[in-house]
Amino acid sequence: MPDSTSGTHLLDAARSAGIQIIEPSLPDDWVLDANGVRIHALDWGNPDRPPIIFLHGFAQQAHSWDFVALGIRDLCHVVSLDLRGHGDSGWPEALDYRISDYARDLEAVVATLKQKPIVCGLSLGGRVATAFASESSDRLRGLVIVDVGPEIARAGRDRIREFVESRQQFESFDELVAYTMQYTRRRRTIEQVRGSLRNAARELPDGTWTWKYDPRLRGKRPDDPSNTESMMWTALGKISCPTLLVRGGESDILSDEVARKMHAAMPGSQLAIVDGAGHLVPGDRPAAFVSVLRPFVQRLITGG
Repeated sequence: MPDSTSGTHLLDAARSAGIQIIEPSLPDDWVLDANGVRIHALDWGNPDRPPIIFLHGFAQQAHSWDFVALGIRDLCHVVSLDLRGHGDSGWPEALDYRISDYARDLEAVVATLKQKPIVCGLSLGGRVATAFASESSDRLRGLVIVDVGPEIARAGRDRIREFVESRQQFESFDELVAYTMQYTRRRRTIEQVRGSLRNAARELPDGTWTWKYDPRLRGKRPDDPSNTESMMWTALGKISCPTLLVRGGESDILSDEVARKMHAAMPGSQLAIVDGAGHLVPGDRPAAFVSVLRPFVQRLITGG
């Protein structure tokens, strides 16, 4: 659990971002051995309430969802995972970073819960959640896919690749912050970026800083047949649990056209657009994201 100082800062930062915190709290940490890999999670309490599992995007980690967790933990049992190779989770010896590998880890976590969860995934996490739901909709209360689809816009793909691959090491934390501010396109305050990077980066013994994920993820990995365009379209058509698709209004990853095709491919699904958000919707506009997530979660929990 964070110390009292960092915890106070998190609560203040969330409130300043417009998050209404009904039950202030900080998360506990737990770990699970899933498929031979150590999986770390943040647990925000309320274990007797219906669970929701958050899955972050590539090169992110469980704390990416802190503001959102604070905005909905009064409704449910919030669990935010570090995907394998990210954050405080383990790095597999082999390059086992296929969507199917991540989905098997998610399955291991779901198996520990007392009730059917809602699974909410952003980007890479959204692909993992989609793959899992396509095979196990009956084990889910609901699904939230955030700004990812079978077809990725080239401009956004290239931008992310450049951000991840062009710099791996920084002389100081401030240099890392400045670099990241350019990527966020000024959608976030410098205080928000500094806070998120405290969990997304690590200091090396020589005083320089680097990202907190397996560096092998930056390179070319084995082909992933579970991550092709055709496979994801097929997976969407197999999902039968209630589903909310969220797109950032300014996303350069998920186009409006593809989002609407996805919506049509999932009968009964809902589509929400968060204005002013780019690809990283929960970080760019956390309060607006919570405002579309909460009603969906409430309906699933109450049956209304």
